[in-house]
Amino acid sequence: MDELTPHDPLLTPLHLRKDLVASGWTDRAVSRAVARGDLAKVRWGAYVSRASYDALDEAGRNGLRARAVVAQGGTDLVVSHASAVPFWGAPAWGLDLTDVHVTRPDRKAGRREAGVQQHRGKLLPGDTATRGGLVVSSPTRLGLEMTTTGRAEAALCVVNDLLHRGLTTREALETRYRALGEDITEPMDHWPGTLTANIVLRLCDPRLESVGESRLLYLCWANGLPMPVPQYEVRDRWGRLVARVDFAWPDLGVFMEFDGKVKYTKLLRPGESVTDAVLREKKREQEVCEATGWRPVRVDWPDLERGPATARRIGAVLSPPPLSA
Repeated sequence: MDELTPHDPLLTPLHLRKDLVASGWTDRAVSRAVARGDLAKVRWGAYVSRASYDALDEAGRNGLRARAVVAQGGTDLVVSHASAVPFWGAPAWGLDLTDVHVTRPDRKAGRREAGVQQHRGKLLPGDTATRGGLVVSSPTRLGLEMTTTGRAEAALCVVNDLLHRGLTTREALETRYRALGEDITEPMDHWPGTLTANIVLRLCDPRLESVGESRLLYLCWANGLPMPVPQYEVRDRWGRLVARVDFAWPDLGVFMEFDGKVKYTKLLRPGESVTDAVLREKKREQEVCEATGWRPVRVDWPDLERGPATARRIGAVLSPPPLSA
């Protein structure tokens, strides 16, 4: 992945209180700058320009706090877990961004303070990388870290994104995971979230292209549905490619598409509106049905929030009632 650009709001200049005071600022002047909207307070004793702060989402602001924690720390720290997610451009859906997460390379117990979690996991060669001048967890390490701090569904979204963009591989994840079990000072079974890691490593797939697709695959697994084939190429009887659908159950004659606003934005052609893209997508669905005789299922964001009900709807399509005599 390309290095972060200096103009990325995540890398906006960080102003520490001690540096501002050394350059002639008073605490009252800093407070006035915050009140005017010139500066934004990242955490105690750390500020950035308000414009840069406002340009970031919650994950990016967590990354800013992580930069401040490292700058204010009295020891070497690696930005890790959810705090490393924005430095790799991975999705933050479902992540708890309340605290800053850092890992101490010296493996010593760090003091606990409000808003900061210090981890002591053993760092092996390849576990860290430099992003924007900051040492952060590598994509492989990050993928495993995400299985220790949150829900499997959220961790799967991060891991699939890293896999899809080629920042890590399933083999690399599995190799690093086995290394945890071989390290007698940090046995794999003592890592929190081991069960979650097993689930994520079982389900992860580089073919999944979005958070919506990752969540939909997880929904199928969590509700005991047959697992679909992602990014399935549908061909007609002459072998010509008709379409590539998000998911398919070829043996059951069903295909499934995830509908998200981002999807239709990505499908836009020059001069097209979103409506044009939606109509073209509907025509594509009809062509798939005509070429295969398969039954379609469409799922959108609200459907993902109704997991059991959506699973029942999908299951009904996968197992239609028999035709009456």
